[in-house]
Amino acid sequence: MYKPAKKVPHVHDQHGEKRNDDYHWMRERDSEPVLEYLKQENARTAEALAPVSALEAKLFKEMRSRIKEDDSSVPVFDAGYFYYSRFQKGGEYQIHCRRKGTMDAPEEVILDENESAKGLPYFAVGDAQVSPDQNILGYSVDTVGRRIYGIRFKDLSTGRILPDQIEAVTGNFSWAADNKTIFYTRQDPETLRSYQLYRYEVGSNRPELVYEEKDTTYNIGIDVSKRHSFLFLSIQKRDSSEVRVLDAKNPKGEFRLLAPREHQHEFEVVDGGDRFFILTNWNSHNFRLMEAPLDAKDKSQWKEVIPHSEKLFIESADVFKDFIVLNERENGLTQVRLYDRGTGASRTLKFPDPTYEVTAMGLPDYNSPTVRFNYQSLVRPPSVFDEDVATQKRTLRKQREVPGYNPELYESKRIWATGTDGVQVPMSLIVKKGLKSDGSNPTLLYGYGSYGLTTDVYFRSHVLSLLDRGFVFALAHIRGGSEMGRDWYEHGRLMHKMNTFTDFIACAEKLVADKYTSPAHLHIMGGSAGGLLVGAVMNMRPDLFKGVVAAVPFVDVLTTMLDETIPLTTGEYKEWGDPRVREDYLYMKQYSPYDNVAPKAYPNLMVTTGYHDSQVQYWEPAKWVARLRELKTDDNLLLFFTELDAGHSGASGRFEALKTLAKEYAFILMLEGIKE
Repeated sequence: MYKPAKKVPHVHDQHGEKRNDDYHWMRERDSEPVLEYLKQENARTAEALAPVSALEAKLFKEMRSRIKEDDSSVPVFDAGYFYYSRFQKGGEYQIHCRRKGTMDAPEEVILDENESAKGLPYFAVGDAQVSPDQNILGYSVDTVGRRIYGIRFKDLSTGRILPDQIEAVTGNFSWAADNKTIFYTRQDPETLRSYQLYRYEVGSNRPELVYEEKDTTYNIGIDVSKRHSFLFLSIQKRDSSEVRVLDAKNPKGEFRLLAPREHQHEFEVVDGGDRFFILTNWNSHNFRLMEAPLDAKDKSQWKEVIPHSEKLFIESADVFKDFIVLNERENGLTQVRLYDRGTGASRTLKFPDPTYEVTAMGLPDYNSPTVRFNYQSLVRPPSVFDEDVATQKRTLRKQREVPGYNPELYESKRIWATGTDGVQVPMSLIVKKGLKSDGSNPTLLYGYGSYGLTTDVYFRSHVLSLLDRGFVFALAHIRGGSEMGRDWYEHGRLMHKMNTFTDFIACAEKLVADKYTSPAHLHIMGGSAGGLLVGAVMNMRPDLFKGVVAAVPFVDVLTTMLDETIPLTTGEYKEWGDPRVREDYLYMKQYSPYDNVAPKAYPNLMVTTGYHDSQVQYWEPAKWVARLRELKTDDNLLLFFTELDAGHSGASGRFEALKTLAKEYAFILMLEGIKE
């Protein structure tokens, strides 16, 4: 028999309110009671899913079969070499390669992740960069899953791994132009906030602290420009930025302030050769592009290049010698615009599909005459194109092979739900052709809706396992993301966060109203902040859903945001609010899933997490599940599975990562009575 989680009285007292938290003890990482609880829940999950274990294995096999095992990337030319990565048959990890001058030259393997990962339960490369002279490879590695990296170096002329080892860092680093100096960032060991910048000369064993950010709400990052001319130190929080710049040829120099931080001013800087280009929301909530002289000291020297638009949101800018490439959004769809630096003329790339996802891919050659972009949709696998900017000649470089996939069997749709305040919320659907709208179709609705991150209509081969069993798959483009522009984000965070949840409920109700499905067949899924989403709507409308999957869910909002020692908390005040402020506290309390569990019937629920998760600590879903077991009044399934050797992104490796997804899909299919 399974034992209920023990209850140890613990009271949080804030603003004169007391919150009982009998499962606060689960924060005791590595303690025997915690490990016993997690292992017991894993055993309970295995027992509950035993009737569909064969289906789970079949799903994994199906998902794996749609991945071309010996696939490779499109080569990228940089400083005399063609760089690419490939997979070998049966390999979990990438092999990084290059060929000198031409793709007919002999292959040089510069990093085989499979070799590096041998004997390790978890392995992930954070960043891999070659020095400007192409002689030394620097790469960062995480072997736990907590996103704490070590940086290693390899001499590419000899193949020898150098003795230099830099431990416990963020994995973010950039080379200076002298081919021997890197700048890297280090995180606070407790909060994991990226706050220190170091300079390190390979072979010296002497890291030097260059900058330390004292404001605990800001994080820092380092990047090098396309021409290896400048290093940019970015200091950011949710609604404020600061950028400092250093001549990359003078790594021992001092970073110069390009523009100081200001409240609600976000910007980023790109090297434009004889000037800087700045993507900024200064007097332009959807962002505009400006330029400034290389010696600029403040905004007074900035000049507008591409003006702000109320209808068009500029997401990023990539600058080349003759043109600028803009990734944009209009009416919920992505687009790529090319701007001629000489004439000021611009054009938007055209595509045949009514709904799609397109992203310009940054090429490292500043003098490139072509733009490269990735184009895909819910029914079209990713395709990489090169387009000559002058002649507009478009060349397909590669379309991802999906073994066994026939796109003619499926169709995608776009529909709109009406939010509680009348706002129209877009949804993207993919179904198998011929599906009847009679309210009986099992349906999976996926959502996220936070941080301004968009839920795009990229191709998801794993969803085919649901579609082929009669499912509708839907994406809810709810407020909190940036699908409809920056205002879409602003009206889904802080004191507008409830819009995220009510938008999602409206999307679910639209699927029911249009007879795609019914509450008896409607399932929802979300991960991380998307786990908060499904946890909140499950409290608000438990009657609307048959099943819920919450992956690495952020569900103990108040307790986490009141604890500055927990990783990443202080930087999140501008996303969720600061519960030390009474008004924010009371608003957040309305939706925090853990704080709103009540004695009532809930849908079937499966929760997954990673024990080493640095983004959402394992104890949040652990506590949530324990409280649900204590209070819920139904006999529906409540399953909790912890990846004991993984972090926020789950198991490492391209195949191993599919196993948890197969488990989640098996859970949903079991609820529908589908066993094969």
